Amino acid sequence: MFIFLLAFISLGFFLLSSFFSFILQIHHDCRKSSTSTHGPPSYPILGCLISFYKNRRRLLDWYTDLLSKSPTQTIEVRRLGARRTLVTANPANVEYVLRTNFNNFPKGKPFTEILGDLLGFGIFNVDGELWATQRKLASHEFSTKSLREFLVKVLEDEVDHRLVPLLEEAAESGKILDLQEILRRFAFDTICKVSLGTDPCCLDLSRPEPPPLVKAFDRASEISAMRSMAPVFLVWKIKRALNIGSEKKLKEALSVVHGSVAEIIRNKKRILEEDQENMYKCDGDLLSRLLLAGHDEEVVRDMVISFIMAGRDTTSSAMTWLFWLLSKYPAQKQLILNEVNSALDNGEKPLDFETLKDMRFLKACLCESMRLYPPVAWDSKHALADDTLPDGTSVRKGDRVTFFPYGMGRMEELWGKDRFEFKPDRWFDGINGSGELKLVSPYKFPVFQAGPRVCLGKEMAFIQMKYVVATILRRFEFSPVCENQPAFVPLLTGHMVGGFNVMVRKNSGGCGEPMVGT
Repeated sequence: MFIFLLAFISLGFFLLSSFFSFILQIHHDCRKSSTSTHGPPSYPILGCLISFYKNRRRLLDWYTDLLSKSPTQTIEVRRLGARRTLVTANPANVEYVLRTNFNNFPKGKPFTEILGDLLGFGIFNVDGELWATQRKLASHEFSTKSLREFLVKVLEDEVDHRLVPLLEEAAESGKILDLQEILRRFAFDTICKVSLGTDPCCLDLSRPEPPPLVKAFDRASEISAMRSMAPVFLVWKIKRALNIGSEKKLKEALSVVHGSVAEIIRNKKRILEEDQENMYKCDGDLLSRLLLAGHDEEVVRDMVISFIMAGRDTTSSAMTWLFWLLSKYPAQKQLILNEVNSALDNGEKPLDFETLKDMRFLKACLCESMRLYPPVAWDSKHALADDTLPDGTSVRKGDRVTFFPYGMGRMEELWGKDRFEFKPDRWFDGINGSGELKLVSPYKFPVFQAGPRVCLGKEMAFIQMKYVVATILRRFEFSPVCENQPAFVPLLTGHMVGGFNVMVRKNSGGCGEPMVGT
């Protein structure tokens, strides 16, 4: 009883302070520029809590609707217990925040606090010198040819020995598969092999349930994501302080995640120390490279956890939505198959790194899928000092500035009246995949971020997705069990609600020959 009384008193003090804070904001707003900032209706103390609650099941489309009505494609959102938030779908603003005035818009403590328990001081959750040091280190490792070749070898092994047999068994038995779950397991296996040099065997469906690390990672990611979407931030902070509810579950999951990764690191370190002869001839996983560079175990742990999070659900989400779209657009699927068969000379050539790079139409399809269903629907920075965005919107110190890839992909001003259609041709100068790929501004299509923090694994992600899509489409066809439009939910990455349940059939086009990488 005492604990709940304390929480109630804390909430009372907080609401009172919020009221005075709101009065001060009103006074400050009187001195703002004349530029109007559109957004949901806001009220003293409550902010937009009423509108937020009414639209809680369609937040992405709600924000998109508001942005499309704003002359600047920027809106202002006030939430109870949170700093003023500016949400923008304006490419000029995105470029200003991500590149032009990069130093004034770090991740910021409010953001790093949300993911801090999971990511620690990993590269995706830090700013300043700590970020710059890790960025330099990771940039060097991601640019090596040996890591790219290692990725292709991992993909070849995982696809040929696990993914394809699993799909063949489903085709023969007539069993319904959740393709989203299969791709998530595949991606987890792949990223663990590339990042940690360990195999969690997630695609082994004979196991009664996923390994503990996978289940714990899922739970930790989901609860961390829900923190950012909470209408009142104080709630999860109180729950964490009292170690109750979802925050207690998060703490338990993090214990498994951090403990499992720490054990893997210790085992890897021991193996490297015992293998003195080949100790400095690393051509394998990222963990070995980081340890051989002499970095502290805790820093390495946080970095590889960040890589796992970034490389797992992002690629599986993008592929899930592409396969769903291709089930609705068979003509585009056939164009992909034509390109793949031509690139492989009908099976005479290997599916290697260079061959995958040349598959331009497949890349355009992936970009078009991610335009409509970006793996990361939104991302935020926090202003260090007062500023003004290119569209005239005033930014105050401490404000949260959110750029919104999901909404940007649905702006008529950016993509035209056919913005809701799946049209890979929009990425080419010609039609049906002819001509060269257009150089689309990353600030118009910030799916991989842009500027100094642009995703280091962008090209590796495309290679992985191309390899999987090209292999699967040549061998199998998928028929969705449900014909309804699936719902898109933004946790840390975008998910298809209820999974993507499909019937699997072997491709009758005679293009099912094994493809061997090099």
